Amino acid sequence: MPAETGSSLHALKRKRSELRYVGMLMKRIGFLSFGHWTSSPHSEARSASDVLVQSIDLAVAAEEVGADGAYFRVHHFANQLSSPFPLLAAVGARTSMIEIGTAVIDMRYENPLYMAEDAGSADLISGGRLQLGISRGSPEQVIDGYRYFGYAPAEGTSSADMAREHTRVFLEVLNGDGFAEPNPRPMFPNPPGLLRVEPHSEGLRERIWWGAGTRQTAEWAAEQGMNLMSSTLLTEDTGVPFHQLQAEQIERFRKAWAGAGQSREPRVSVSRSIFPIVNDLDRGYFGRESNSQDQVGFIDGGKATFGKTYAGEPERLIKELAKDEAIAAADTLLVTIPNQLGVDYCAHVLDSLVKYIAPELGWR
Repeated sequence: MPAETGSSLHALKRKRSELRYVGMLMKRIGFLSFGHWTSSPHSEARSASDVLVQSIDLAVAAEEVGADGAYFRVHHFANQLSSPFPLLAAVGARTSMIEIGTAVIDMRYENPLYMAEDAGSADLISGGRLQLGISRGSPEQVIDGYRYFGYAPAEGTSSADMAREHTRVFLEVLNGDGFAEPNPRPMFPNPPGLLRVEPHSEGLRERIWWGAGTRQTAEWAAEQGMNLMSSTLLTEDTGVPFHQLQAEQIERFRKAWAGAGQSREPRVSVSRSIFPIVNDLDRGYFGRESNSQDQVGFIDGGKATFGKTYAGEPERLIKELAKDEAIAAADTLLVTIPNQLGVDYCAHVLDSLVKYIAPELGWR
């Protein structure tokens, strides 16, 4: 590494520490795409092919404008992104710096050993930039869709229990320890001892995140040694503003992390819908969202809190976002993007955030 590069990295780390000391926190800023497509003539994404190719192109554009991450939501039986690992590998091959991840993969549908092989491959292709968000899943397009994939909860357990069991096995396998008895007459010579799934990517275990919808599940994630991923939705309501409830979730996660004796510093991400209005096109798309408020509704039969959309002139957004306690407590901000408006517009949204908002809030 050239001396000036090492010096620059040292200066950046020092600046991050100084900002934390005075109560500010530099942020990694990434986009989160749900990967919708529709045949509507008003959509720039009209097929699965469109969404996959545009997702790769947007990741490249995001890196070019100075964003830090490209994340994708996973849904099954829907006109949305589903099988993430081919996409993550392709993004890893086309980019060189940004983090690449999911938010989130529904573990009810996953074979944990096969998933570990896919994840290891994608992580190695990207040079160790994978950040995998996983969870117990969200409301589906079909009833008990995981059953069509060949999975069913054990008798006396729930689908959430099954997701957590798949997660336990997945995390265990990512540690890289051998567990499979080798064949005494293999096709190819085996290394000594028990065998593990391959390829193994060192360090990936520490880059697994749990998408937590409640304060309690955030504490559980901490106990398992997973990073915390919290979205624009929490499946509980205590009567306080969404950002305060989410900030409490983060605080409880960190306390549980310390209480579990975890040895490293955890990471925390929150998702937001943020649209800086810097031209007439922005105003046409999102000007009506400028008065958005938190909402309380019902999901999966229980009460849920939905965070508001931030839309407005940069000066206004800077003031509003500075008051968001959950963003302040997180190290990573994922911005949901309207992928059907096309790569160029979504890159413009990210560029506006990085250029006009992030520096004023100390995120850059």
